[in-house]
Order: sequence, then structure tokens, then C-alpha cells
Amino acid sequence: MNNKTILVVDDEKNIVQLAKLYLTNEGYEVRASYSGQEALDAVKSNRPDLVILDLMMPGLDGWEVCRRLRKEDDIPIIILTARSDDVDKIVGLELGADDYVTKPFNPRELVARVKAVLRRYSVGAHPSKQIVLGNTVVDLDRREVTVAGNQVQLRAKEFDLLATMALNPEVVFTREKLINSVWGYDFLGDSRTVDVHVTWLREKIAGSNAQIKTVWGVGYKLTVSKGSGDSNDSQSAD
Repeated sequence: MNNKTILVVDDEKNIVQLAKLYLTNEGYEVRASYSGQEALDAVKSNRPDLVILDLMMPGLDGWEVCRRLRKEDDIPIIILTARSDDVDKIVGLELGADDYVTKPFNPRELVARVKAVLRRYSVGAHPSKQIVLGNTVVDLDRREVTVAGNQVQLRAKEFDLLATMALNPEVVFTREKLINSVWGYDFLGDSRTVDVHVTWLREKIAGSNAQIKTVWGVGYKLTVSKGSGDSNDSQSAD
């Protein structure tokens, strides 16, 4: 039996009931919200371990709910989109969602994605030590980052991404290698999520000697400059 709680947010009750049936059979405790505001209230009053969030809801839509949740919390989010094109998926990932499922969905696939996301959030595989990169310290045990003595607030995957490259400075990582190292081999989402997280990470560690550089046509690498944080290459890898 799982002890994890899943909040399913959708204005279509049949979708909620379908997700609830399969997730409950896997041992999860499932709660339901049928509007965006109801979802925000539910998270605030009794935080679940993961949120399954429909994007297309009347009133407060899923995009806004995702945006507000990400301002306050690093709670795992899987978005549901009824559109098969990439726009909703990319926007959702840019807002901080961890994965997505396209409607109509196979409920077994939804369960698999829930398990994968929760597994990634529960893994803490880094050894207990600090990495010093010029004016930047990555504390793997405390999962804290400081730049010039100031603590930087990073979300879970942002920290894991920085730690992976900090452990291997000057090593070039492809998107696929970063996905495997940070998100896991069972990640079912778009590899472009790496680009989104790199953009966020660059913004948050601005002024750091540790810089994430783009290696064109390959991926990314972390370099350490002698100065006090040169401007980062903000281009995404092709």
C-alpha cells in the first residue's frame, strides 16, 4: 500500500472518477477538486503529494493554478491537456509542471507517470558533501546552494540539475543524459524540459562563477570562471 495522496483536479467528474479508480487500486489516497480555486484551497489546507491538473477549466484555469502553486511550493504536478499539439505541453512545462498526459488518456499510462514523478521526487542519491565552485557552494547533503554567501532558492529538479553538472564540471551533457541522470530513465515527458530548467537555473544563479554553457548541437556543460560571474549563454542547445 502507498501512503501518498493524489489530488485530481478536473471539472469533468467522469475524468476524476476514472483517475480515482485506477489510482486507488494502486493504493493511493485520492482527493478531488472540480475547479481551480477549489484546488488551491485543497492544497493549502491539506497538501497532497502530487497534483493531477486539467488545463482547460472554466474560471481559474489550470495554467493559472500551476503558476500560483509554483510560486509557493515545489509540489509535483502532472497536467492534463485535451490538445494534441505541443503548445499546451510546452507552456505547462515552462510554468513548472513535471509531466503531462494528453486526453483521452490511458489510465494505466497516467498511473505510470504518477509513479515515475513520485519516484523522481523521492530519490536523494547524492553523497554527503559540498562542492565549491568559485563564489558558489553546492551542499549536496543539505540540498542548498549559496552564491557569494547568499542562499539561492531552487526547486528540486533545478537543484538536481545543478548538482549533476557540478559533480562533473566541463563535462558536456546531452539532453538525454541529463534526463537520465536527473529525471530518470522512466521519464515519459519531452526532453525540452531540460532547456526550460536550464533557463530557470541560469536566472537564479546569476552572478555565480558557475556558469551553464551551451555546447551547440550537443547539450550543456558547467564551467567555473575566475571572475564574479560572467554573463551566461542563454541560448538553448540545438
